[in-house]
Amino acid sequence: MTLHVRQLVKHFGGVQAVKGVSFEVNPGECVALIGPNGAGKSTTFACIAGQHALTHGEVRWAGQRIDRLAPAQRQKLGVARTFQVAQTFEALTVLQNLQLLRAAPRGLRAWNLLCDAEVDATLARLARVGLQHLAETDALDLPYGAKKRLELAMALAGLPDEGVRLLLLDEPAAGLAAAERAELMKRVQALAREGVAVLYTEHNMDAVFGVADRVLVLIDGQLAAQGTPDEVALDATVRNRYLGHGFQAEDAHA
Repeated sequence: MTLHVRQLVKHFGGVQAVKGVSFEVNPGECVALIGPNGAGKSTTFACIAGQHALTHGEVRWAGQRIDRLAPAQRQKLGVARTFQVAQTFEALTVLQNLQLLRAAPRGLRAWNLLCDAEVDATLARLARVGLQHLAETDALDLPYGAKKRLELAMALAGLPDEGVRLLLLDEPAAGLAAAERAELMKRVQALAREGVAVLYTEHNMDAVFGVADRVLVLIDGQLAAQGTPDEVALDATVRNRYLGHGFQAEDAHA
């Protein structure tokens, strides 16, 4: 159950945003997709998640091609995503956000049933992201770091209970202070260690080095380098075009 991206190409009119990118992400692996602005990271990510149709190439997960499936169909196969700006149901409590996602596929006959839906199981899911003590807080009132953790829990809550899962995180640490970034990324690492395949884009290097098992570097719509964080940090092209010659991987560890 590996994510296979093969010769992914995406054009917007005459603009060639992604030019034949290929890579894999395995279950239990945490992989970062980085690169300078305009490198094609967001476009590649959106093609995998289902927001953009591919011009050429293919994306496979769970043994089948998914690039022609709608995001909801991909979710049924165990694929979930988060967004650069956290997306939550602001009018609901933290607990209700997860209850709604868990109960919606089976249908809700009345609003008042939501408060009784899988309370213990939902609290356990909140505990995994450190939000059980905020279960009755409205999502609107959460600090932004907590809202990011809620979105992560929501992404997982919408997936099937069994089978291999793929988690796509669009700049999970965006807008967070250094301590909040470190806490969130430790939770992301823990999910990978439980067997979740994790692919994420990121600009904060402390959320990449010391966190990711492998790093993919896009430059000008092409995969310029890939490898362990230490290998990528020493790559001449990456240092010339993106990280800079003064970059030290150990200084960027979360």
